[in-house]
Amino acid sequence: MKDRMMTNDLDIDHLRQWIGREEVKSERATPALVDRFRATFDQEREAQGGEAAPVMIHLCLAPPTAPTSGLGPDGHPARGGFLPPVPLPRRMWAGGAFAFHDDIRVDEVVTRRSAIRDVTVKHGRSGVLCFVTVDHRIESGGRLVIEERQDIVYRDVDTPADAPKDAPAPAPHGAHRVRVAPSAALLFRYSALTFNGHRIHYDNPYVRQVEGYPGLIVHGPLQATQLVQFAESIRGRRPAQFDFRSLSPLFDIADYTLNATEDGDGLKLWTAYADGPVAMEARATW
Repeated sequence: MKDRMMTNDLDIDHLRQWIGREEVKSERATPALVDRFRATFDQEREAQGGEAAPVMIHLCLAPPTAPTSGLGPDGHPARGGFLPPVPLPRRMWAGGAFAFHDDIRVDEVVTRRSAIRDVTVKHGRSGVLCFVTVDHRIESGGRLVIEERQDIVYRDVDTPADAPKDAPAPAPHGAHRVRVAPSAALLFRYSALTFNGHRIHYDNPYVRQVEGYPGLIVHGPLQATQLVQFAESIRGRRPAQFDFRSLSPLFDIADYTLNATEDGDGLKLWTAYADGPVAMEARATW
């Protein structure tokens, strides 16, 4: 078994040279894409040019397009390029924030301007963690519509010793609560929308036999999208600000719930199995 990654195995000075690196990508928010997005989330309405596109569709626009030959064994693009080449095997969407200023409109060209804000190394229960913070500025038809902070964490593979000694407390039930069935079709469709080749979301033999997980993993961006949509359905309009972080994974082995409760001038939201711990927690304000 290979030795686990130590802090001094990471050349943090080299990785921090990526700070300030920028990338610009554009794609038109076509009616066809909007229709596929709505179908994925069971919204039965055909897109019309010029109307407001669904909230969070920006995560499906202008995704990275590495050639198939450039993907690693896990289906992720090879390290390097815009993101720093962190030599840790697992990469996850740890959290972030969205500031919604305006709507993306169907048939407008959407441009994402991205920049690496920071690269840091910390020690966690499972060993060395490398955090990469990326800022995104989303424009639609030349207007600023969304500002996003994306927190990415890289870590080593878990070992049995990393398992928590005590089971985490079950999440409370929200005043607003709906059940979600994480079907393989839902996870596949979201991977297709975001051009995400990571095999943990669609390849059950791989995820169980190679990664050692009990089932397919529910995407962090998918959960965040569902929580923003849930907040929008409760208040009747999209929030102005949405902050979130991932605490534990959800798998396709059981249904999970979207939860919300009033929290001052906003809503506190979270995902969880019916009697499981909080998986993603968030706060939305208007």
